[in-house]
Amino acid sequence: MKTLRLIALPFCLSLVCLLSHSSVGQNNSFTIEQVLSAPFPEALVASPKGQRIAWTANAEGKRNVWFADGPTFKARQLTPYNQDDGQELTQLSFSSDGKFVIYVRGGDPNGAGEIPNPTSSAEPAVQAVYAVECETGRIKALGEGTDPKVAPTGALVAFSQGSQIYLASLLTNTKPQPLFIARGNNDSPEWSPDGKQIAFVSRRNTHSLIGVYDLTTKTIRWIAPSIERDAYPRWSLDGKRLAFIRQPARGLRPRPISEDSPDPWMIMVAEVATGQIKEVWRSGKALRDSLPRSEDVLQWGNADRLIFISETDGWRRLYSIPASGGEAMALTPTNSEVEHIAFAPDKRTIYFSSNYQDIDRRHLWSVQVTGGQPQAITYLQGSQEIELSPVVTGDGAELAYFHASPNYPAAVRVLHLQERDKPFRSIAAETIPKDFPANKLVAPQQVIFKAADGVEIHGQLFLPKDARPGEKLPAVIFAQGGPMRQMLLGWHYLYYYHNAYGFNQWLANKGYAVLSVNFRSGIGYGYDFRQAPKRGARGAAEYQDIVAGAQYLRNRNDIDATRIGMWGGSYGGYLTAMALARNSDLFAVGVDIHGVHDWSARISNTNWVDGGNRDAAKIAFESSPVASVDKWKSPVLFIHGDDDRNVAFAQTVDLAVRLRERNVPFEQIVFPDEVHDFLLHRHWLEIYRAGAEFLDRHLKPNRTASK
Repeated sequence: MKTLRLIALPFCLSLVCLLSHSSVGQNNSFTIEQVLSAPFPEALVASPKGQRIAWTANAEGKRNVWFADGPTFKARQLTPYNQDDGQELTQLSFSSDGKFVIYVRGGDPNGAGEIPNPTSSAEPAVQAVYAVECETGRIKALGEGTDPKVAPTGALVAFSQGSQIYLASLLTNTKPQPLFIARGNNDSPEWSPDGKQIAFVSRRNTHSLIGVYDLTTKTIRWIAPSIERDAYPRWSLDGKRLAFIRQPARGLRPRPISEDSPDPWMIMVAEVATGQIKEVWRSGKALRDSLPRSEDVLQWGNADRLIFISETDGWRRLYSIPASGGEAMALTPTNSEVEHIAFAPDKRTIYFSSNYQDIDRRHLWSVQVTGGQPQAITYLQGSQEIELSPVVTGDGAELAYFHASPNYPAAVRVLHLQERDKPFRSIAAETIPKDFPANKLVAPQQVIFKAADGVEIHGQLFLPKDARPGEKLPAVIFAQGGPMRQMLLGWHYLYYYHNAYGFNQWLANKGYAVLSVNFRSGIGYGYDFRQAPKRGARGAAEYQDIVAGAQYLRNRNDIDATRIGMWGGSYGGYLTAMALARNSDLFAVGVDIHGVHDWSARISNTNWVDGGNRDAAKIAFESSPVASVDKWKSPVLFIHGDDDRNVAFAQTVDLAVRLRERNVPFEQIVFPDEVHDFLLHRHWLEIYRAGAEFLDRHLKPNRTASK
């Protein structure tokens, strides 16, 4: 598919002027193709039985399910998808006997119900549930839908399709049938331990209900229906009770966008047979007490204890409480955050990734559901390694996880839990291309500086290996999207930022100093940092962190203060545009990838309504790049897909029109039918090649441009 690449220049500039800033290519020690060539793994899962594990690998856009079986854990590709077609593979799980891997192929629909189709194929894309047989590689289509949940016994799979829950068989070719037809949007199926009942959530606009469908009697029982918002049903290990989260009804009053409001919650336990219900824990009413965003927010462990996540002390921690009620016990330390968790098969031990004792990385720890001191599994003081996303094999003997470092992107490792002195095993290492430039990459340095209001900001500084003493380097600041993300001192565990890390390494290899800024509103540094006052549409407080990053660079004796650029995507695109709009004196150039440019329009378009502050729209506008567009002087490259479901394509259109009216130079790359996360690998390569060439042209005017 041909992308659109257009240049808009002030009318006083000529083609000759443009060409004078272009130049021929230079020899790089590695290419963007090489640094993004290693397969990117995601969705690691373990079979309920034996030592089987599975994951997805994205190898230059070719997404496939991979599989390995202990004790050798020899990796094997299970699926035959060998095109860069942009069709995601997600939501992996094993069948109860470990013979099948179930997965979803295809992305979520947009508001018009369209599945992502970034190749502009004449055949419409679908989102569907599939199963692949581990021994033969035979693939069975189970039906269009998402959120598959495999029965704990037998060969049934429940999944969501439209507003209903369907049931399919792994062994027969019968057409999947809806379990029931009920009002509302019904999703989040959860099987009882004996496989005879399914709990689910029925969302009905003003409220949501927990239902239990009995496969034998074919009836629905509603669990303590109310006006409240119920979600996250979790079965007790004996299958007699359900725990779930209840949140107070909001009524018809909108939540204000101009300020944060608490979102309290409670944990309820119900006797399924009688419907008798009990509140076992209730959060406070402060902002910190709000319900955390996580599918792991509530789990049922052994010893009849409920495990939940709370940020009541300002940090994302695990807690344990008896299912009958009582005092909640903290399982993980404060001043650090839990991210990924996994239970041992007996539900007595929790394995989790955290930035405990190493705030800009992740390591693995374990703790008992009944409490005690967390035990380090992979943490070694001073190590540059990153470990995350643990899963435990069905026999409880092996811990599989993703491992990364400054030089090597995420890959699967396996560690023997009973014999820790045995070396770990690297899985599928042979899939990393031989010309992957691991030994040419730099280890980013941790840097800490303060914003104008005194908030401490962490960053990662990439410096060229071959920088000469006394040389004044051009520099680029990178801002992530989200904004609830944290960039690490090594390869990232999310695909979007895996690619961004590779681009930052390439820029450093090309002679740039690159500073990745973990600005406020990101994760990893506690609730107060993430939920900083006046952030985003409330006042753009995090922009001062970007300015502080620029000042940090300007104060270094190895940086040319006149040659500092900015790049970022999504929220990072917003901050890039803010930098050029407010401070073209600090930032000479920018690459703005699908950024938000007018918060007031975004608020209006998403029906966010202020609940009391009549100045909310005005504040949102003043917190946006468009409010300072008259000061914008620096050139910018806009990049956007026109099927973006996160940031409206109109955000780029509107800002580009405003710049054109003011004769500010901009260039643009438009990807028809591409979504926010850029599903095609070749698009990522085009984006980064164009971005580097654009930065070179403006920050290295007398040097050769990149190829």
